[in-house]
Amino acid sequence: MTCFDRRDLGLLLLRLGTGGVLAAHGAQKLFGWFGGHGLEGTGQFMESVGYAPGKASATASGLAETGGGVLLALGLATPAAGAAAAGAMAGAAAVHAPNGFFNAEGGYEYAATLGLAAAGLAVTGPGRLSLDHALGHVFDRGWMVPVALGATAAATATVVGLRNQRLRRREEGEQQALFEE
Repeated sequence: MTCFDRRDLGLLLLRLGTGGVLAAHGAQKLFGWFGGHGLEGTGQFMESVGYAPGKASATASGLAETGGGVLLALGLATPAAGAAAAGAMAGAAAVHAPNGFFNAEGGYEYAATLGLAAAGLAVTGPGRLSLDHALGHVFDRGWMVPVALGATAAATATVVGLRNQRLRRREEGEQQALFEE
């Protein structure tokens, strides 16, 4: 009998693929790697789409994607890692939602797919081919799943809600900062 099965191998592949893509996207934001714009350029973009202050928003998004992605790939602190990445992708989906669903039209399909994969991993767990398993699931307890997903959902709803208020004010010509830099 082997120490792992097809499910464990499938979870490893899903974690490596999803985590790797998320980490690369985060590294674009944080460091300008892989053709990214770094914190300065990403911060300007974030500000332009209603996330303010822009540089702080770029930092938070980059950390959630890079940190969540790396931790998912390793299978470490899987509930928190998956929740953080899913929250970042929900914020990205909000930006792309006006363009509809499909990515080819600039829609939220890609962000939703990554976010759902990350959330699914948070719920399912990393499998036996993971650091969580090797460490006795110290950072992957059952109670951590609803706590991590609930806290992330609340934070994401707040951030996206503030963004939507800012965009409404911008449309009305009332450009007021929601946060002080």
